[in-house]
Amino acid sequence: QVQLVESGGGLVQAGDSLRLACAVSGRFFNINSYTMGWFRQAPGKEREFVAAHNAGGAFYKDSVKGRFTSSRDNAKKTVYLQMNNLKPEDTAVYFCAAGVRWPATEMNDYLYWGQGTQVTVSS
Repeated sequence: QVQLVESGGGLVQAGDSLRLACAVSGRFFNINSYTMGWFRQAPGKEREFVAAHNAGGAFYKDSVKGRFTSSRDNAKKTVYLQMNNLKPEDTAVYFCAAGVRWPATEMNDYLYWGQGTQVTVSS
């Protein structure tokens, strides 16, 4: 069974940084074989794509390019989302996901999902 658990969310001020982590468990899960994505959902809005990367590259939502960086530690089976220069509009619950498609910017591109971690950015 594959499980994804996010951590690292919190309340910060505009301009601050946060690093989210997504730990993947699953005996036969090879993180290097999957596209790992990040989505977010703000109150009253639909879940939206933020970032995705696999062994060959990365892809980001336009509004986070240059501020967010997705990376992974294969040995730890952990994916990270480094978020710099946070803005109030980045406030949302952030979800990580794993899938086998590339590029993968839609929710149905992903097979496994975490429960999410709250990020709140005050102005």
